[in-house]
Amino acid sequence: MIGVISVTSKGDKIAEDLKSHMNIMLFSKKQITDFNLMNITENLMKTCSGIIFISSTGIAVRAIAPYLKGKEKDPGIVVVDCNCNYAISLVSGHIGGANELAIETAKILNIKPIITTATDGLNVIAPDVIATKNNLVIEDLKKAKYIAARLVDNNKIFFKDDMNKIQIPSGYESTDIIKNNAVWITNKARTKGFINDETVLRLIRKDIVIGIGCRKNIESEKLIAFVYKALEENNIDKRAILKIGSVEIKKDERAINDLSCILKCPFQTFAIEDIKKIEDKYEGSEFVLKTLGIKSVCEPSVELMGGKIIVSKIKYEGITLAIGQI
Repeated sequence: MIGVISVTSKGDKIAEDLKSHMNIMLFSKKQITDFNLMNITENLMKTCSGIIFISSTGIAVRAIAPYLKGKEKDPGIVVVDCNCNYAISLVSGHIGGANELAIETAKILNIKPIITTATDGLNVIAPDVIATKNNLVIEDLKKAKYIAARLVDNNKIFFKDDMNKIQIPSGYESTDIIKNNAVWITNKARTKGFINDETVLRLIRKDIVIGIGCRKNIESEKLIAFVYKALEENNIDKRAILKIGSVEIKKDERAINDLSCILKCPFQTFAIEDIKKIEDKYEGSEFVLKTLGIKSVCEPSVELMGGKIIVSKIKYEGITLAIGQI
């Protein structure tokens, strides 16, 4: 949802033009009796993907200032002047989508978009734009700023996508090996070799699924530590985990649900009948067969999540784990 704040009658008319082309919620000073700009702004900063102020830039700046959290959290903020000449991308141009919102708004109103982010002016693609458009996790915003600064200064930046899914963006040079001053699309946790890690920005692709089997009421701390150890040993970044899978009887297992919360990814369970159809492909356990009626849990769960197994079943004190890649 896009929140629109209008402080004049002219602004209300502009908002009506937007409403016919865009899904917006209008907050008008002329229409709301107890209009409170700061309270409205605070609420919209928490709930909207973007906010359009139809006002002066100064009003917008003073309204949002107390509620700014950082470029990775703030919604895109756009200002349209009351004379309807410009759509100005004010805050969170890339990650928050303000640049795109300003361009879309300008097209609807037939006015000029104002984009001031440096890379856009040079027709090169900033790393946070690559991340946003491809649903990637930015490893470190300081590194992203470093890469963007080099692009602006016309310095060489290398680009490597482990899966070769993303076209080489404007301003980058392709490489098959990791080099200093690079953007690396990967699920890996760290670089290897004689590379200055501070100059390599990882944009983390969420393409890893993990299948888990465990005894009832396993301790959360034990399961989480085991999963983290397995990820570390296989150089997989925990932010690359797309989802966790197990058998349906484990849907309320506290340890797996705790892991799901910590990794901020969904926990998906599968019917015993579905697991039975594919369990013979994998190593089985007589104990699991007697307990659940199926021979294996973790590896079939990876397959049912659409993953190709890259780490076969690992066992540890009542826990089994398999890792797959989508």
